[in-house]
Amino acid sequence: MEISLFEPRIPQNTGSIARTCAAFDITLNLIEPLGYKLEDKYLKRAGLDYWPLVKLNNYPNYRIFKESKKEKRIIAFSKKNGIYLKNFRFLEEDILLFGREDSGLPENIINGCDSLISIFMPNLELSNNDKKGVRSLNLSVACGIAIYEAYKQINYQNAN
Repeated sequence: MEISLFEPRIPQNTGSIARTCAAFDITLNLIEPLGYKLEDKYLKRAGLDYWPLVKLNNYPNYRIFKESKKEKRIIAFSKKNGIYLKNFRFLEEDILLFGREDSGLPENIINGCDSLISIFMPNLELSNNDKKGVRSLNLSVACGIAIYEAYKQINYQNAN
């Protein structure tokens, strides 16, 4: 399994995701342009001293990333219109693709992926005019939930 971030904007999110990837021994792919420099102090601080354990790949754009992964399933994540996470069956070679914090994944990227997954959130069902609902999960939290579910399915067949 691999985690891929499409044009991430917030270094602290990427640092936290990198730390989770290190803990689960999962490759992290960053697809440029990034909203920060890889030397950013907030990125490094969020990843703590785990950076040497992170298997990190950097891609200059989505086209090059996609071409390098053509033999694998790319699974897009969006807050709406996807198969609920618990109902999807992950494979060991899957690539989990997450979008920008501010705008998510563009429609053309989603349409080119093998599947679209959503993480169930009861407050997403509220009307757009209702300011009481939570619009989405933090990117690092969403990645953590997805990593856990996929890892559980792949490594512990009877844990479902």
